[in-house]
Amino acid sequence: MFETSEDQELFQETTRRFLEAEAPLSKLRALAGSKEGFEPGFWRQGADLGWTSLVVPEDAGGGSVSGQGVLDLLLVAYEFGLHAAPGPLGPTNVVAAALGRWGRAEQQAGPLASLIAGEKIGAWAFAEPAPNAGLGQIDLSAEASGGGYVLNGIKTPVEAGGQADYLLVTARDGSGLSQFLVPADTPGVTVRPLNGLDMTRRYAQVEFRDVRLGSDSLVGEAGGADGAVQWLLDLVVVVQLAEMVGAMQWAFDTTLEWSFNRYSFGRPLASYQEIKHRFADMKMWLEGSYAITEVAARALQDDAPDRSEQVSAGKFYVGRHGGELMQDCVQLHGGIGVTFDHDLHIFLRRVTTDIPVYGGPAEHANRIVSILEA
Repeated sequence: MFETSEDQELFQETTRRFLEAEAPLSKLRALAGSKEGFEPGFWRQGADLGWTSLVVPEDAGGGSVSGQGVLDLLLVAYEFGLHAAPGPLGPTNVVAAALGRWGRAEQQAGPLASLIAGEKIGAWAFAEPAPNAGLGQIDLSAEASGGGYVLNGIKTPVEAGGQADYLLVTARDGSGLSQFLVPADTPGVTVRPLNGLDMTRRYAQVEFRDVRLGSDSLVGEAGGADGAVQWLLDLVVVVQLAEMVGAMQWAFDTTLEWSFNRYSFGRPLASYQEIKHRFADMKMWLEGSYAITEVAARALQDDAPDRSEQVSAGKFYVGRHGGELMQDCVQLHGGIGVTFDHDLHIFLRRVTTDIPVYGGPAEHANRIVSILEA
């Protein structure tokens, strides 16, 4: 488990009880066919619990439980994974964090306040189609025009892109990377829903065709967003890591219980030596995932010099072993493990979806190499 203070333990327990009551697995199955994947009332209640304000500075309207917002968000994300909970936790927190740190006063007073209250949804339009997929090049262009900017390009996959009221768009202009806050109903913005593996997560392709924006849509300095983009990438990956660890914990506990209750040739499945060895491997991967995820979160919280290396090391490790652990759990369940009626596939879908989004293990290994070489 992650190291927590008493206040954090209470916060985590409150989140856990709320998710158990409001997001049981039976409700997730019911939400699978819905357009949004979550209920607006559920998200507003979560915002009231503090899910959307943790990484927003206090002077911008945010606040955390412990004074360490990244670590508090880590606990919420873990509970999301442990319950396969619905809702745009990662993307909304990324947009809120960006506006809280680099947004203009009017962006903080309007859009940011509505995101924190759970009244609006934010999505980060960062990734682009191949060959720029994952952690590739940003090619969506922002050309200066008439005192504003014109955006052209495609972003995909964008989590909550079809449900978002505001899009935080990462674009390239003549001097570097810039970020823009774009209302989803801006003329020239076209959102196309994508088919996804996760039961409640929704992804979209968002096309920007001659989208005209005023200079007041800039979030931060024009052409100077490279550092901000890397920080936001580290933040959303930490959220992913915590979610994956939570889902892995559910799968491990459920499979361990099953192996003691399932008899084969008159003996519990767990009594066989080969099964014991597989559980030992899975336990090692799980504990390693807890450790490397917490190290990455603390490096981000402290803005350590090796922050990005630690975060990418976490995605590399958990991305490799998380998927393997989940597949082992499916295999150990036998035939029932591959049925739709068993809940295991809900958590398998969450982990399998998280692995490639915002860069897979190989891409994060390359990111580490690039940082060290630089």
